[in-house]
Amino acid sequence: MDQISFGTDGWRATLETFTDRRVRMVGQGVASVLRDDERTSDTVAVGYDAREHSRGFAEELARVLCANGFDVLLPERDCPTPVTAWTVRDRDLAGALVVTASHNPPEYNGVKFIPADGSPAPADVTDRIEANLAEPEPLPEDEQGTVEEVDFVGPYVDHALSVVDADLDGLTVAYDAMHGSGRDVTDRLLDAAGAEVERLRCGTDPEFGGESPEPSAEKLGGLIERVQSGPADLGIANDGDADRIGVVTPERGLLDPSLFFAAVYDYLLESASGAAVRTVSTSAIVDRVAEAHGETVAETPVGFKHVAEAMAETDALMGGEESGGFGVRGHLRNKDGVTLALLTAAAAVEGPLDERVSALEDEHGEVHQDRISVDCPDERKAGVIADLDGALPDEIAGATVERVNDVDGFKIFLADGSWLLVRPSGTEPKLRVYAEATGDARVTELLSAGRDLVEPLV
Repeated sequence: MDQISFGTDGWRATLETFTDRRVRMVGQGVASVLRDDERTSDTVAVGYDAREHSRGFAEELARVLCANGFDVLLPERDCPTPVTAWTVRDRDLAGALVVTASHNPPEYNGVKFIPADGSPAPADVTDRIEANLAEPEPLPEDEQGTVEEVDFVGPYVDHALSVVDADLDGLTVAYDAMHGSGRDVTDRLLDAAGAEVERLRCGTDPEFGGESPEPSAEKLGGLIERVQSGPADLGIANDGDADRIGVVTPERGLLDPSLFFAAVYDYLLESASGAAVRTVSTSAIVDRVAEAHGETVAETPVGFKHVAEAMAETDALMGGEESGGFGVRGHLRNKDGVTLALLTAAAAVEGPLDERVSALEDEHGEVHQDRISVDCPDERKAGVIADLDGALPDEIAGATVERVNDVDGFKIFLADGSWLLVRPSGTEPKLRVYAEATGDARVTELLSAGRDLVEPLV
């Protein structure tokens, strides 16, 4: 049991740790929590991603849930996590489990729990699951549930087309599934809306070509080249379970996620109103866009479960995080790289994203951001953050420290308008160091100073 811990986005581990037995214990923990709670349904969805063993783990979870008296819906194929999340809400299910390690390398797997509202599970729920981890406790056979295999994708596509009013006729989109679960889903949605879709890495490969399915610049070289040298107007990529999005433009290559957030939020504000929610690591340019439209911004710790909670509290129009996860009002309070792909394409039809981003920078100033990771054992994370509390200097990289925000780790605001953030990763044995400034050179300088600040404390 001590090997199972739900971080910011579920439990993930290498396959040496992520075993059938532990997966069954998670299934029992979820079943026990659901049995104790009031619910309107005794049916649970169990989704899974494109990894080699994910379907098998999903079937293990289904057996445990059935043994506890729940009926289970399994998708006909691996599918994006947001598709399963939407299915929970659309069918009024008790919740869902999704077997996925998202963007982690192929030697990992993981599991997420999604409550009945389709949003990420808050910490109090995952704490209860951890407290109820146990070997399965089957009910008598005549009280056990059944498994039904159904189509999750078709109804979701119809819903997404109704949420985003998009006529993509004349737009060419290059789509890179990175061999993940977005294949034949995101591209199908774009095609249904009228786009000409060029497909990259849309074949099945449970090893993801031997690398992690993360839509970062170094892993999207083919997509960037296709957009910058070919006929594609726009490039879109999803991570392994398609809850995140990467967007490529002809002039900028991979668009910085914070600039993407600002651009799409600005597009939405042309026809709607509402606040934005962003994580502490996301750029302040989102705040400037909101202020220009008379809107407000709520800041949360990293993790979309915090974003989702704040979206509910503020009735936000859009929520997001710098790692590429975004959600919009009227769809899901959860990150969804599939529907966001359609929304992005709709914005690009109105005008090139490069032009919109440049206009925002002209109005609000340029922002540059990056992050690095520092290896740190999980058991040292809390200690390092505590030690950092007493080790913060009055000056970092030549600029005076003006104030410190401790919403999640330490976000240090400097007199030159830049900031540095140090926080523990919720999914890996690492500390994250983020920096934002008006130029790349300054960002590099700040990240180096952040590493020098943190490494001696590990």
